[in-house]
Amino acid sequence: MLNERNGIIKFGEQDVTVIGDDLMVGQKAPEFHVHTNDWLLIPALENTKGKIRVIGSLLSLNTGVCDRETRRFNQEATSLGENVVVMFVSMDLPFTQKSWCGAAGVDHVISVSDHMNSEFGEKYGVLIKELRILRRAIFVVDRSDRIVYADYMPALGDEPDYNKVIQAVKQALAKN
Repeated sequence: MLNERNGIIKFGEQDVTVIGDDLMVGQKAPEFHVHTNDWLLIPALENTKGKIRVIGSLLSLNTGVCDRETRRFNQEATSLGENVVVMFVSMDLPFTQKSWCGAAGVDHVISVSDHMNSEFGEKYGVLIKELRILRRAIFVVDRSDRIVYADYMPALGDEPDYNKVIQAVKQALAKN
């Protein structure tokens, strides 16, 4: 039975239920299956094995903050090198993600959909039950699948601390 938590985050003025537990630095990152923009179901960590992964959860690419965050990480990804994968997960449908990325010129961030089974949302403690969207969070996972950085935004409209995320990526790269 998945843990259902209240009082963590609000949608507007309404408390909502978050499904799953928050993950912590040092934990093994749980594998999760998501759909690519071409509707292929993939094991995300296995598919990016041997890389440092930046994994972000978003409400929807079509919101202002998510748009800004994804574009920012797309820019950051260009300088991080081939040993880093930036992946953003939302409940957006795969063809919506593909269309948005194409229109936005986002080509260094992998967008994947948790729409079908919400496995990522449940395992990473970001699924908002009532709305079936993901709360904003960001994780850095090292080559051995350990979480080296985890941050859950206290409000849906908050952005991550980009500098801290990039610093965690650089530290993970230096260790391997």
